[in-house]
Amino acid sequence: MEAEADRRIVVGVDGSPSSREALRWAATQARVTGGWLEAVAAWQIPPTLLIASSQGYVGGFEGAPPIDFASLARGILEESLAEVLGGDAALRVTSKIIQGHPATVLVARSSGAELLVVGSRGRGGFAGLLLGSVSTYVAANAHCPVTIVRHIDGEP
Repeated sequence: MEAEADRRIVVGVDGSPSSREALRWAATQARVTGGWLEAVAAWQIPPTLLIASSQGYVGGFEGAPPIDFASLARGILEESLAEVLGGDAALRVTSKIIQGHPATVLVARSSGAELLVVGSRGRGGFAGLLLGSVSTYVAANAHCPVTIVRHIDGEP
């Protein structure tokens, strides 16, 4: 019998329509294969923000409240899981909030996984591109097979 770690399906979640489609697709794959999901939200301090405090929070402008990027990522991940999966008790899901660039975080998490699933386009970049920089990077560098899921405009 395969070790449980071998049936781990890693899915990148950033709250974008493509990542929600990827989460939906990964959940179906996990149900079909008897696997389980590791939903990963990566965060990093944008290089354009210059003011950092000793608590690890950053504000972009003088007088602006501090921004807790880890909490923002956690909120996006929890909201996506609730919206896409509801309360599916039959599906095992773990959540990871990891500091770092999404592409490198997902490639690192792909080690030992059965599959890595990402959306074709994330929150940034140019809408006309077929693949985003993260999906392109993980397709070339992951330690396991990769599925890239595309969101079709106009679909929920």
